[in-house]
Amino acid sequence: MFYISVLFYRIINKMKLIITGAGAGIGRIIAEAFATQGAAVALCDTNENLFADLPTAFYKQRADVADENEMKSFMTNALSFLGGVDVLINNAGVGGPQGPMETLPADEWRKCLAVGAHGLFYASRAVIPVMKSQGEGCIINMASNAGLYPLPDRSPYTAAKWAIVGLTKTLAMELGDYNIRVNAICPGSVEGERIERVIKNDAAERKLSVDEVRREYQKQSSLRCFARAEDIAAMALFLSSAAGARISGQTIGIDGHTETLGRIT
Repeated sequence: MFYISVLFYRIINKMKLIITGAGAGIGRIIAEAFATQGAAVALCDTNENLFADLPTAFYKQRADVADENEMKSFMTNALSFLGGVDVLINNAGVGGPQGPMETLPADEWRKCLAVGAHGLFYASRAVIPVMKSQGEGCIINMASNAGLYPLPDRSPYTAAKWAIVGLTKTLAMELGDYNIRVNAICPGSVEGERIERVIKNDAAERKLSVDEVRREYQKQSSLRCFARAEDIAAMALFLSSAAGARISGQTIGIDGHTETLGRIT
């Protein structure tokens, strides 16, 4: 354990990280985990009010990953602030509309795909030339267990996450000759305010208790539990370190082993 801790520190210390959608939630936890290990961090989010209590050492910029011009601005400024990049984490995503496909508004469908797939394209396109020139790099894409299993009534979200998995494997093949590793992390339900809100709404809609619905969600995984944001941050640190130097093109579940996905909202 001591060896691994020292290995993380020696590799992550001085590392240059860019992460999208990191003002709150999983992205925020990941950004703070890298910063704690000594990495320089640049992040963006659509809500700049979330930046208020972040350390001043972070580079922070409001940017919508679905907007090409805003992402050009953010990526240019982030690369300038950091003086390069070692790790890109494409974390930004949205839940998208819910319901049968024929009922979904086209603009909400486009937004979900634009954030999940187009945002990954804009950010990755900006860092790849830098990583190629230095002969190494690490790209981590945040997918979901919904990128591995069908999820009824969540077609745009599922489509975005399957796109991320496909892009991850394709980029791993394109960039392997340059020693650039590309992987996807696939969280299941993650402990926190968001999943509790989802459970509460689902319970009210189905006229069940919150505890009943929580147990139902937990039974979707073999470990009968939710993941923690800290678990996902730990995997991102591992993949970015020398310990993950031979890992590329993988979709890694942080989900307690999903057995099934039902019609959850």
